[in-house]
Amino acid sequence: MSLIHALVARGSTILAEHQAGKRNFSQATEKILSKIPPNDSKLTYVWEEYLFHYIKEGGLTYLVMADDSAGRRMPFAFLADLQRKFLGAPSSSGSSELPAHGLQGSFGPTIAALMNTYNTAPPEDALAQAQNQLNQVKDIMVQNVEQILSRGERIELLVDKTDVMAGQATAFRRGARTVRRQMWWRNSKITALCFLVGLVFLWILVAQFCGAGLNQCSSKSKPADLAP
Repeated sequence: MSLIHALVARGSTILAEHQAGKRNFSQATEKILSKIPPNDSKLTYVWEEYLFHYIKEGGLTYLVMADDSAGRRMPFAFLADLQRKFLGAPSSSGSSELPAHGLQGSFGPTIAALMNTYNTAPPEDALAQAQNQLNQVKDIMVQNVEQILSRGERIELLVDKTDVMAGQATAFRRGARTVRRQMWWRNSKITALCFLVGLVFLWILVAQFCGAGLNQCSSKSKPADLAP
């Protein structure tokens, strides 16, 4: 089996997909899909014995996962055919407003039938046309997924380090705000305590001359009674 998993997506939202093999590669395709740049392009990602080919055009991504033995001509012929069928389908006109897998019921069987055709007897004219396109287009690059992933990580268990760093930055900002609030409250408490201690100290100082109830100072301030 050459073609294993194919999908049509708008951005990172998968509109329809089909998996021919028994092994689930959904996580792998979603991770590859998240790394596709927003500009129109054609690219092949390599991972172990599998190749992830895609065509990105007009905000839509057509992606197929294939065996390494399939090369690139046949998968790109499949993608070109998949693109033509999707753009020719009536449901494609409103795809920008559809949720994830919104076209699974209507276009999923089309992907399945097309994969079966290319896995059994791919059209010769489509292969020839794909070969001409591959010879002419110079922006089809091959990148090794191992350069994207850290050594020893498996793509099924990949954690996007950009998301992790963004989450850490957000957590750091929240922690900084919490620390600032705690420091403000502590400084406020210290200021209030110093003010209270100052009042107590002032009271003690005045009490030494006027008494604890400050009555001596008040009595001295009154005028003396005139003698008769």
